[in-house]
Amino acid sequence: MKGLILSGGAGTRLRPITHTSAKQLVPVANKPILFYGIEDMVEAGIKEIGIIVGGTRDEIIEAVGDGSRWGVDVTYIPQDEPLGLAHCVLIASDFLADEDFVMYLGDNMLQQGLSGFVKRFEAEKARAALPRLGEEGQAPTAQILLAKVDDPRQFGVAELGADGEVLRLVEKPVDPPSDLALVGVYLFDRTIHDAVRGIEPSWRGELEITDAIQWLIDHGHRVNHEVLEGWWIDTGKKDPLLQCNRLVLETLEPRIQGSVDATSSIEGRVVIEEGAQIVNSRILGPAIVGERTRVVNSYVGPFSSIAADCQIVDAEMEHSVVLQRSSIVDVPRLTDSLVGREVEVSRSDRRPRALRLMLGDHSVVELH
Repeated sequence: MKGLILSGGAGTRLRPITHTSAKQLVPVANKPILFYGIEDMVEAGIKEIGIIVGGTRDEIIEAVGDGSRWGVDVTYIPQDEPLGLAHCVLIASDFLADEDFVMYLGDNMLQQGLSGFVKRFEAEKARAALPRLGEEGQAPTAQILLAKVDDPRQFGVAELGADGEVLRLVEKPVDPPSDLALVGVYLFDRTIHDAVRGIEPSWRGELEITDAIQWLIDHGHRVNHEVLEGWWIDTGKKDPLLQCNRLVLETLEPRIQGSVDATSSIEGRVVIEEGAQIVNSRILGPAIVGERTRVVNSYVGPFSSIAADCQIVDAEMEHSVVLQRSSIVDVPRLTDSLVGREVEVSRSDRRPRALRLMLGDHSVVELH
């Protein structure tokens, strides 16, 4: 079985962070989102992964490399325009060949991982291949993952029959047939290649994966489904990203590899990475402080992730994510915030006292 990770999106909902960076490389608990998907595939036994890349391809290739750090072979597949999820399958056909494969959206995070999902699909295929008296088993050609959502109009939605079989899939319906949304994880056999070649672009001008799966159903193929266990988060916006960061931080094993002076206190589930310095400060977990970051005369509260090479001086923060090489100085309270790379946040002594801002496109500032 192979893996296909989709990492070609522009990340417009996370701007301005993603004006200069791939959304799949924004860190959760100081690890790029994309890496979690790769690790889930490795845990499921997948050894060959194709990654769909777009305008941020160079950054993703630099971050992931050839996959050797995870013991996998990585192939990069360029997508010049975002023409839909089914289009990704179409352009990856040479890489996928006739193999079964997992398709995974590179900016999604799942609590349950992929191992059980893959094993159950393989078990169903093996069971269908066994000889049976008086009947012929039908192997599944696809398996989808569903989750109950509050507003299914924002998603691809599944309608199930009385027997629990998938009857119909609808992309972002005005009148949803159920509250079961398609999660960004799919399993397919080679039949999906016929499906993506057999459908037409939607009103959005894209080849929709929901239409391709519906093609399978309409042509008599079996599509299995599972309802998600645990949480699923699309990290494409700030608040879901912060929520995901909180959930992942709660699973960290505490460790201190950097230095903590005698006047500092470390409480709860906290990771201090190598080369970090904690000086006269309090770190209350769950939290992570990245390599070579200095926290001086400050308080870092729960659900905070501070990346490498940052400076946190005379400041207080919690429930926030700070990316590499940023500086937060003399800030009395920072919360629910996403701070990009090489950002400077400080208090000025200049008179008259005022807010002095330099903000990029699509920035959001909330003042109290």
